[in-house]
Amino acid sequence: MSTSAHHRVERRTARRATSWAVNALLVVATLAGLAYLAPSLLGYQRYVITGGSMTGTIDKGSIVFEKAVPVGDLAVGDVITYQPPADSGVPTLVTHRIIEIGTAEGGGRLLRTQGDANPQPDPWRFSLTAPTQPVVQHHVPHLGWVLVALADRDVRVLLLGVPAGLVALVSAVELARALREGRRGRDRRTETDRAPAPAPASVVVPAHS
Repeated sequence: MSTSAHHRVERRTARRATSWAVNALLVVATLAGLAYLAPSLLGYQRYVITGGSMTGTIDKGSIVFEKAVPVGDLAVGDVITYQPPADSGVPTLVTHRIIEIGTAEGGGRLLRTQGDANPQPDPWRFSLTAPTQPVVQHHVPHLGWVLVALADRDVRVLLLGVPAGLVALVSAVELARALREGRRGRDRRTETDRAPAPAPASVVVPAHS
């Protein structure tokens, strides 16, 4: 194989590898986007477990997927995510299991919860004012750390911006290469058109005596 032919094979191999890499990045980005949007489209709410009160059932760093159900359908044993009462001193949402359902003084349901890893029930009882309440349906261990990381702007730029930039750069290189090869093809055709026509063959006419 000549040197020029070998170089052409190498260039084709490099372009093929680049094309595969770009397609792989696009597929990964598409799947990641679908995975992020799919739960919402299916009616689920997502919460990341950042505490250890449910360890053994739902470990720290897990992501839970919840669906809203009517408050009247809640039952002892359901795991819910809710905001504790204002006088509880807990400013964040908690995901705990319902261990008791009673009746409030003015009517309605009075709930009490407990984390599966906690030795004691939560020191507050509460009523839910909304007509529905998210209840944990599924959870995935450790996936929540990914969402926590993506909440940081620098991490988003690194994980999303850099691959997108690489795809754009590779696409630009491929476009420039295609344009360059197109110009070379046009130049070769022009040179062929301008080449001088071969001189006509001499005709020898036999002499008659």
